[in-house]
Amino acid sequence: MAGGKIQKKRQGGGGGGRLQGGIPFEKSKGQHILRNPALVDSIVDKAGLKPTDTVLEIGPGTGNLTKRLLQAGVKAVVAVELDPRMVLELNRRFQGDPLSSRLKIIQGDVLKCDLPYFDICVANIPYQISSPLTFKLLSHRPIFRCAVIMFQREFAMRLVAQPGDSLYCRLSVNVQLLSRVSHLLKVGRNNFRPPPKVDSSVVRIEPRKPLPPVSFKEWDGLVRLCFNRKNKTLGAMFKQKRVLELLEKNYKTMQSLQLTSGAETAEEKMSADDVALLSNMVDDLNLETGYENDDDDDDEMEMDDADMAAESRASFKEKITGILQQGDFAEKRASKLSQVDFLYLLSLFNKAGIHFS
Repeated sequence: MAGGKIQKKRQGGGGGGRLQGGIPFEKSKGQHILRNPALVDSIVDKAGLKPTDTVLEIGPGTGNLTKRLLQAGVKAVVAVELDPRMVLELNRRFQGDPLSSRLKIIQGDVLKCDLPYFDICVANIPYQISSPLTFKLLSHRPIFRCAVIMFQREFAMRLVAQPGDSLYCRLSVNVQLLSRVSHLLKVGRNNFRPPPKVDSSVVRIEPRKPLPPVSFKEWDGLVRLCFNRKNKTLGAMFKQKRVLELLEKNYKTMQSLQLTSGAETAEEKMSADDVALLSNMVDDLNLETGYENDDDDDDEMEMDDADMAAESRASFKEKITGILQQGDFAEKRASKLSQVDFLYLLSLFNKAGIHFS
């Protein structure tokens, strides 16, 4: 994992939690302003900007990074800022500056507004929007070249975590399916005003082109199930009663649909709409969710029916076990599976008519 560490650069003056005009920062909005010029320069340098680039900046604050981006000679900078006080401060700062002709300021919530075209995103974002923003960017079309973003350090480490790392999780797998992620810089909390409670890291995200030929609903269904207990063997995970019930239900539904349509289901490919669903999928979910109503309420089932159901479940369980053994997955754990492993496992299930969406 490449990268360096930016140390605090001592500066005189400056009031801890206020702008020059006396406006107080709002920590609840994640307002921590970059105060180290060396850090700002390093972020811009690592972005690899070109004169033809339109740069999207999210949460420009008082404009320290904005000014450096404009000085880099890019075609345009589009800055999206939620706080009207910061928008006022930005307008005041660049008033009469020749650089302002290449600056467009959008006041609004970046998660709710439609983003314009951009080549590169460079941002020091409010950390509470890290997950939804990451996936909103990855679902943006046309695909941008790269994003260089400051995240809370632990979140950044999850983004770049590899199989076997303690922080490797669904977030790691999902983001790395859609992009190449690399760690650029570790940033101490004293580089900000006011200092946040945690350290930060700058990460580079490059969307994959083209996207992998897989349905993301299928992909996330499998990954979510596997990471529910990431250190448990897949053989043990897929023997759980509720997991088997869900998969058998999906299997029968798919068979019914194919019989009705008289045709096989076409291979699904990932779309921007699939990716847009990710912002609601990145948190670890309880495997029990969605199963509350799956229990059979018919207590008057005849013994023959019960025997048939038990035989069916046993047969389906053998089917699942066979798939895991075919790919040598039974004794493996999600915490150590790579992207290729998950894609192969999904293909084995799908070929057997078993789906996760």
